[in-house]
Amino acid sequence: MTRYIRHAACFCALLLLALLVNATRVQVFQARSHDENPANRRENIARYGLQRGDILVGGRPVTGSRDTGEQLRFERTYKDGPLYAPVTGFASQEYGTTFLEHAEDGVLSGSDPLLTPFPLWNDFTRRRNPGGDVVTTLDRAAQKAAFHGLGGRKGAVAAVEPATGRILALVSSPSYDPAVLSGNDRGVGRSWARLNDDVDRPMLNRAVRQTYPPGSTFKVVTAAAALDAGVITDVDAATDSPAPYTLPGTTTSLTNESDGCADLSLREAFKWSCNTVFAKLGVKVGVGDMTATAHAFGFNDKSLRIPFSVAPSTFDPAVDKAQLALSSIGQFNTRATPLQMAMVAAAVANGGQIRAPYLVERTTTDDGDTVATAGSRPVRQAMLPSTAVRLKELMTQVVTEGTGTNAAIPGATVGGKTGTAQHGVGNSGTPYAWFVSWAQGERDMEPKVAVAVVVEDAAADRGEITGGGVAAPIARAVMKAVLNSKD
Repeated sequence: MTRYIRHAACFCALLLLALLVNATRVQVFQARSHDENPANRRENIARYGLQRGDILVGGRPVTGSRDTGEQLRFERTYKDGPLYAPVTGFASQEYGTTFLEHAEDGVLSGSDPLLTPFPLWNDFTRRRNPGGDVVTTLDRAAQKAAFHGLGGRKGAVAAVEPATGRILALVSSPSYDPAVLSGNDRGVGRSWARLNDDVDRPMLNRAVRQTYPPGSTFKVVTAAAALDAGVITDVDAATDSPAPYTLPGTTTSLTNESDGCADLSLREAFKWSCNTVFAKLGVKVGVGDMTATAHAFGFNDKSLRIPFSVAPSTFDPAVDKAQLALSSIGQFNTRATPLQMAMVAAAVANGGQIRAPYLVERTTTDDGDTVATAGSRPVRQAMLPSTAVRLKELMTQVVTEGTGTNAAIPGATVGGKTGTAQHGVGNSGTPYAWFVSWAQGERDMEPKVAVAVVVEDAAADRGEITGGGVAAPIARAVMKAVLNSKD
């Protein structure tokens, strides 16, 4: 009898050991695969069981959390959602995350191990930290000025601080309210379908994810290349520039919007935006130096993140002379995001140096303790300091007496460049209106803001949509907001 009891006890012990081994296999060795299984709702329940951290602008949150009392307890809320949508993106229980909500999800959701001094202990206990906060570089006044300046028209605005690379405004229009995608009811699905079917693409971030032909604003880059290469040594000397200009190797004639461009100096040609002068100048500089200068400004850079990715702006290095002429005035294959063109203006304002742009100043725990900071940003020399000095003069004259007078701010020094970019088959599309600029207050030691504005208003009359007339007033409002800001 004792022998049978002993055998039964051994068998039970083996069964218990088998259970322990299997539990270890499932909970330790297969834990990751189970956690990542789409059918496992425990992660989602835990994720939405705590309030999400906030995104801050000017020290105040522009996001929040709403307690639904349901299994997925907290939904994301947004204050002034359309105003900040190109920055925050959305955090949806159904459709995931975008932009800062995605790039900083680890901090906001509380899953970033840097939020706790004992990350291994949290891994063992499966405890989730409270969500941390993300402090942005945005200037509230500048963001509002850009948004209201566009007034619902298709377009975008990007503004940066030249000396640091801090992004002060990032606006895309038309916009949308991210809150309509936060939950998981039928209304969210309808909103998702409506936004995706909208021909105006309100969820597209035109400031960093859409590239446009930069038109005459690219002449800043062409002028920099010519001055750096020594092709132009005297900005007041006449150039050998016929008007119209026959593109090399073709019978196609390039003309200007205004008369009197023949043989103008670089100063006058820049002031009045003469296509013929800059097209021939680009050919004289050559594709190698033009490409190198464009690259120094940030074109063809596929690695830029702010911290979410930015569409690369492009300058085609494999062009013939006729195509190079068009590329040098911002046409042909040349494409740029508004953020890239703000960087071009910032380089001029900052003595030829470009600081990598960034949107997050620091991340913190829910108690306000700093987790990480932006730190020192890398510097790239886009042009010689002496070239930047000359371009500052040229851009200033555009605003004081050229095509950009609508950007003038009393008591401040403002430099700018207008652009009206053609597009479509045979340039039949309504032109895009561009303006790039920088501004320095009378008491400032250096320029405080660089701005790029693009407006693609298909409802505008073709003859009325110009960089100076449409985009410059928006840039002026943004620059004025930064110069007067107390944030």
